[in-house]
Amino acid sequence: MINYLWGFMLLLGLILGFLRGETAAINQVFINSPKEAVTLCITMLGLMAMWMGIMQIATKAGIISALTKILRPFLKYLFPDIPEGHIANEYISSNIIANMLGLGWAATPMGLKAMSELQKLNPDKNIASLDMCTFIIINISSLQLIPVNMMAYRSQYLSINPAEILFPSILSTLFSTIVGILFAMIARELFSRGGK
Repeated sequence: MINYLWGFMLLLGLILGFLRGETAAINQVFINSPKEAVTLCITMLGLMAMWMGIMQIATKAGIISALTKILRPFLKYLFPDIPEGHIANEYISSNIIANMLGLGWAATPMGLKAMSELQKLNPDKNIASLDMCTFIIINISSLQLIPVNMMAYRSQYLSINPAEILFPSILSTLFSTIVGILFAMIARELFSRGGK
């Protein structure tokens, strides 16, 4: 469906551009866009490799394990149905930590593994469990302390200060995460009352 939407918007833009007589601008976009796309991919690849390396170093140095222990009481509160010491806790912790560092690439595999483990714990395989829904909400709200992607995009497009979005990004993702957690907790409470 999304492919049709993008195709429609691209076609509409081309038609409107031709109707308005802006063929020179359209040609310029077709010439410059592939170069910009390749340059951006190379920049993001280098940045991704650096941060994935840092994540691996943090894992081998025990930093991720230490952060997982710090997150454990928080996770126990958010995910009460996950047994103590279950591997899902580690995957969820790794996902949250990667998202906090702005490493969506590293967070995605951990998120998929976490959902797979949560599905194994799910008594009704056809309906997402409360823990699965809570995890999705937290993953989507994604508290970010270092918005690596956005700073890389800003740097690529010659921003004078790519890091100036740091505080607004922290504030907005903190707010979205708090709202997401509150929603998940209220939904869990309402569901628990309704199920009894």
